Amino acid sequence: MDRKLQRLTTRITACRRCPRLVAWRENVAREKVRRFADQDYWGRPVAGFGDPRARLLLVGLAPAAHGANRTGRMFTGDRSGDWLYRALHKAGFANQPTATSRSDGLELSDCYITAAARCAPPGNKPAREEFENCHGFLVEEMRLLTRIRVVLGLGKIGFDHAYGALCETRGLTPREKPPFSHGAEFQLDENLWLLGAFHPSQQNTFTGRLTEPMFDAVFQKARRTLTACSES
Repeated sequence: MDRKLQRLTTRITACRRCPRLVAWRENVAREKVRRFADQDYWGRPVAGFGDPRARLLLVGLAPAAHGANRTGRMFTGDRSGDWLYRALHKAGFANQPTATSRSDGLELSDCYITAAARCAPPGNKPAREEFENCHGFLVEEMRLLTRIRVVLGLGKIGFDHAYGALCETRGLTPREKPPFSHGAEFQLDENLWLLGAFHPSQQNTFTGRLTEPMFDAVFQKARRTLTACSES
């Protein structure tokens, strides 16, 4: 990993700014759930990960209590990750379609994954001040990932936080916030696009609000956009 990203990762994983989130994530790590009772939980903030030369950046909501809060890697070890890595693999951004642990051999190519909040929150709902405490981490990641051309917000929260951080880091003139929708696509400047997709949460996938073809189409769009960037 790039040294600056590694230093940022170290700072993120040591963060204790939000007392409510610290208490929640550590309590979950102690009590666990029956199906993971024999596993050691990460129980700390979760940093972004992926290819430091990535042109595609994914911004999600927050670690899942028994997913990334257990495994220590974004979208790893839960059903949302099952959907995400299958789609990334199909689109050529991941070397395998599954993610179960930090030692499972998963590698991302031209893709980096992060989130608006870094600790598993109660009810999957960080408070406003908790998002604000994490915002600087997202901004710093965007500044270090200098080759980013396409940013994909997973869910409205990921989408909105991605746009806010892009305005801060890419010299964009803030304007009316682009409206979120699945498949949304906005060109923010000559070499920068913001895309939107429904989050692959069970709330969306179990109800059929998000289907595999719908999810695949967004990553196909990202791939086409990156191809057009390299050809221009």
